Amino acid sequence: MTGMTSSARPLLNRRLAEFGTTIFAEMSALALRTGSINLGQGFPDTDGPEEVREAAVRALRDGRGNQYPPGPGVPELRTAVAAHQERRYGLSFDPDTEVLVTAGATEAIAAALLALVEPGDEVVALEPYYDSYAACIAMAGGTRVPVTLRPHFDGGAGFRLDLDELRAAVTDRTRLLLINTPHNPTGTVLTRAELTAIAELAVERDLLVVTDEVYEHLVFDEAEHLPLATFPGMRERTVTIGSAGKTFSFTGWKVGWITATPALVSAVRSAKQFLTYVSSGPFQYAVAEALALPDSYFAAFREDMRAKRDLLSAGLTEAGFEVFKPAGTYFVTTDIRPLGESDGFAFCRALPERAGVVAIPNAVFYDHRDEGAPFVRFAFCKQTGVLADAADRLRKAFAS
Repeated sequence: MTGMTSSARPLLNRRLAEFGTTIFAEMSALALRTGSINLGQGFPDTDGPEEVREAAVRALRDGRGNQYPPGPGVPELRTAVAAHQERRYGLSFDPDTEVLVTAGATEAIAAALLALVEPGDEVVALEPYYDSYAACIAMAGGTRVPVTLRPHFDGGAGFRLDLDELRAAVTDRTRLLLINTPHNPTGTVLTRAELTAIAELAVERDLLVVTDEVYEHLVFDEAEHLPLATFPGMRERTVTIGSAGKTFSFTGWKVGWITATPALVSAVRSAKQFLTYVSSGPFQYAVAEALALPDSYFAAFREDMRAKRDLLSAGLTEAGFEVFKPAGTYFVTTDIRPLGESDGFAFCRALPERAGVVAIPNAVFYDHRDEGAPFVRFAFCKQTGVLADAADRLRKAFAS
């Protein structure tokens, strides 16, 4: 019969059985249905620089990238990525052998884990984690071992990594550390001391490291982004992931990349070629031009996001939320317990009706759901007027 199978076995691969529809899809649908302001999913509501968009149009019209681009990525973009890493961080990469272009950072994460992890390997990841981390570890047959970032209620210091807990999580089965800084969703930026300790642990235990640095240009105040690959012993064991979407506000283009040694790039490319093979042809040429924008662009972009962070954070504070002011990314995590709430899922599902705003419950990013239960994430990568409206709605709904 139509729709029937001959086996009682579930259709979905058991490795993916725990992963249903993403919370982002659920909350975005809720935003549309209720006409709420969507501060859930992290995408800008305006396009990035006009000159970058025009560069994509020019590539399309000139016939550059309309057919399959080279498997590793177009040479112009690989050269631009290498130049960016050299100029920003003093990291030297060969564009021909040490740079690989991917379909966004999401594919970079998937390809790296599928390439480097075998069934039975343990992968230590910072919790809460971007939701694709868990799914990709599962697809690779690995076992995820979360190390929880915990809040520090000392003047908005945010979430912190317990280095002793990290060391204790590493066993003889550990293959890889999966690090994200600046960190989504907490906004934590790992310090030099923390990164030094991570590097020493990786070298001591001979671990590979995949480091997701897609928010590298969104660090605020006194925070500084320090690529893990710059630390002693890390250049040869680290796969660094970058992306154009978060920096240039063209998230739909899905242009990401990895930088690593030739051996690591070759391994990741072996998996990546059977995922998308290639993608985003004309957009790769545009991103190559974007990466060469003057420092003034990156400074203005960072300052604009800092102002938006402060605007939304002030509104949330006035509404009664405990706000963890992020040192990086374009997300702010809040604690809803001062509002008399403790269940982030229930709170976020009711929030559109209560306040006309959509947010994301942080618990979805945790293995230890109880650890994340009272925390809710808001995105501030929106127009200033939209954020002001959202802040006003939240104040009216919750401020006593």
